[in-house]
Amino acid sequence: MTILLVEDDEVIRRSVTMALERYGYRVMSAGDGLTGLELFREGRHDLLLLDVMLPGLDGIGLCRRIRETSMDPVLMMSARGDALEVVSGLEAGADDYVVKPVDTAVLVARIRSLLRRAVYAPAQADRARPERHRPDGRDSDRDPALLVFGDLTIDTAGLEVSLAGRPVALAPTELRLLLEFAAHPGTVLDRQALLRNVWDYGWDGDSRVVDLCVQRLRKKIGADRVETVRGFGYKLRR
Repeated sequence: MTILLVEDDEVIRRSVTMALERYGYRVMSAGDGLTGLELFREGRHDLLLLDVMLPGLDGIGLCRRIRETSMDPVLMMSARGDALEVVSGLEAGADDYVVKPVDTAVLVARIRSLLRRAVYAPAQADRARPERHRPDGRDSDRDPALLVFGDLTIDTAGLEVSLAGRPVALAPTELRLLLEFAAHPGTVLDRQALLRNVWDYGWDGDSRVVDLCVQRLRKKIGADRVETVRGFGYKLRR
């Protein structure tokens, strides 16, 4: 697994690189956003670890540029955990964030969680039973991996999503969130349950990542597809 680390503080960059290499990751690093963008365009990376405050092109701008062409997992690092920084990073397309200084074990756990989401394939397509009519008119009971919610079609085997017949590009976390909703159509899922099942962490997780990811998902599959149940959570409309 290759990680692209973009961090302007040389001491932090070296220490994070050595720590990740001890866990078996290959690390490529850059000290500013523009160099990080060049490295991103030149090679393939399994995950991107971006500091928010970077010279030239900051981490939020870099994340936006990455999301123009790639759905690779992005983990942001914030020195203060400032609410505005966190929200801006998540709105830019980041999958998760950590606050510096971050414990190595916590950082690796978040990285592993993101990488699991990137290769996630649901094993229980039969958990959801919405209407099953294929877009081509065939009986989709013969294809239990295909879930249809109006003009939204989810292929849980091929991990492909289409809206009105057009493919929808989803980041790994967005896809896994949609799959979690699709596995429980019409059921209200609270934020802590989503943190456990999608982000792989429980009570200490920041529910803002859920809210921002839901917002991004709505922009791609339709604002009214995921309903907010105030005081409880969210549900996917049948």
